[in-house]
Amino acid sequence: MSTVDQLVARTLGITEDRLTADLAYQSVREWDSLGHVALMVALEQEYGVEVDDDLMLELRTLDAVRAFADGLGEPAAAGARTDSGAAGAPAAGVTVHRGLEGVTFDHSAVTHIDGAEGILEYRGYSIHDLAEHASFEEVAHLLVHGDLPDAAGLEVFTKQLRAARTLPAPVLDLARSLAHAHPMEALRTCVSALGAFAPRRAAGTDESLAEAREAGIELIARIPMIVAAHHAFRSGREPVWPREDAGHAEAFLTVLLGEEPTPAAVRVIDKGFVVHADHGSNASAFTARVAIGCRADMTAALTAAIAAFSGSVHGGAAERAITLVDEVGTPENAEAHVAALQSRGEPVMGFGHRVYRTEDPRMRHLRASVVELSEERGDRTGLDVLDAVAAAMLPRQRHGVAPNVDLYAGLSYRLLGLPDDLAVALFVVGRTPGWVAQALEQHANNVLIRPLLAYAGPRGLTYPSGAAR
Repeated sequence: MSTVDQLVARTLGITEDRLTADLAYQSVREWDSLGHVALMVALEQEYGVEVDDDLMLELRTLDAVRAFADGLGEPAAAGARTDSGAAGAPAAGVTVHRGLEGVTFDHSAVTHIDGAEGILEYRGYSIHDLAEHASFEEVAHLLVHGDLPDAAGLEVFTKQLRAARTLPAPVLDLARSLAHAHPMEALRTCVSALGAFAPRRAAGTDESLAEAREAGIELIARIPMIVAAHHAFRSGREPVWPREDAGHAEAFLTVLLGEEPTPAAVRVIDKGFVVHADHGSNASAFTARVAIGCRADMTAALTAAIAAFSGSVHGGAAERAITLVDEVGTPENAEAHVAALQSRGEPVMGFGHRVYRTEDPRMRHLRASVVELSEERGDRTGLDVLDAVAAAMLPRQRHGVAPNVDLYAGLSYRLLGLPDDLAVALFVVGRTPGWVAQALEQHANNVLIRPLLAYAGPRGLTYPSGAAR
């Protein structure tokens, strides 16, 4: 292997036989966003150059990296690949955007994200203003109905949520039977079951926009009850149902904990739900839109979104980030731990994002919640560890690997006395209004989302005779 091939293989942790012309960013699991940053850092160290943002975007194929390292000219653009039509490749002239990266498939008025500047807005409102001043119910109304409610509108919407909390008895029985299952597995299964107990339309007809909105509001109310009831069952107790006038976060925590929560716990959960409420066309929201594009109903769309969100490179990352506290142990170990992970080409969980090139704007609000809970409990150990890891990762922020929403989220839940495996399910509770809003927007101006695949397999094979088989 050439020097640069050895560097690529060593940094990504792959074998020589995988260094093919098709190797590119996101083409293999190892070359993900954090692997790409590690490769850029390795190139800088090996060749004594500085890889700026523009060059980092260009060096996204093995061929581009080879050309850059060998000084053979400008790196080839790699966001898309035009195949040559060689044997085993698609027809000539077909441009493949793997993972649909960089493809804008529609317009949206739900959420604005500026990854370069670290801006997140729900329908024009800054996440910072909403996190500090708005309740989850206000944000859910904003996303689902398109505007911040006045006092009368908020009261109507809140009553809708409270009235919809009650779960059908068969769904509760199903949650009880799944006490052995991971919270996300139980949630996906129970949400799907809800669709069988809420008929809104005549058989054989498509769900109307009004029916979809009604179903969405019910799901916003019921998904947290499923998560909380399942946790009660697996903890060996029956759910303690909330007061009728309890707010969304308070009701959820009452069932989850089996007792009325403290005001601090309610504030932390409410803020967490607000900052998680939507994030544009991420994989799970796109999955919901695809389902709605097929004219599936709202419950089916959110079941699909939950399934996508459970994956380890999507929502599942939230559960893995909390292990940093245990792995590092003390703040003094943070720098050595980060260096050890980087030397093995392994990611530091809780850092880096596919969208943000700077600090994730949601992170500061979750850290503030961790500060409040740590001070309330008189124990800053976890907070100090994560802060020390963030300090050790500062050199990587130049390449866009900054703290993300997952870094402090898991610790905030742990400080509430919740098990780590609830982190992703709690994320779902907050994200539900966003999925509903994305699905309703798709429904209102619907189109079947049906991308193509460029066939790259054999052609013209002859079916073998019986003797040959």
